[in-house]
Amino acid sequence: MTASPDLSSAGRAPPPPAIATCRSVFAIQKSRLASIAAIVEDEKIDDWGLEPLDAAARHDLLEILDERYGRRSTIVTSQLPVDRWHEIIGDPAYADAILDRLVHNAHRIELTGESMRRTRGKQNQKA
Repeated sequence: MTASPDLSSAGRAPPPPAIATCRSVFAIQKSRLASIAAIVEDEKIDDWGLEPLDAAARHDLLEILDERYGRRSTIVTSQLPVDRWHEIIGDPAYADAILDRLVHNAHRIELTGESMRRTRGKQNQKA
């Protein structure tokens, strides 16, 4: 016969370490999924390519783009030239799949010239 845990102080026994760990992982995953859902709903990916993608981010991005492909538009803004996107994605197979979904039927607008933030900053300094 095993001893029962003491439930008198809090009304419940603390969860075993494995359950506490699962709850922590679930909270992190839930947060990550919320940010992914925001991308799906907002229809835009802003400042693409600031950091290389890890395996989970590559997979999630491919899933999002695959779901949207042919159904909804996606706007991507980036200061990184498209020819460097393979490098940021990291894995060649994922990069090909992701870029195929982004670039196929895309309307690309490449801007040149000085940043609007810099231009406005200079105007504000003169005033």
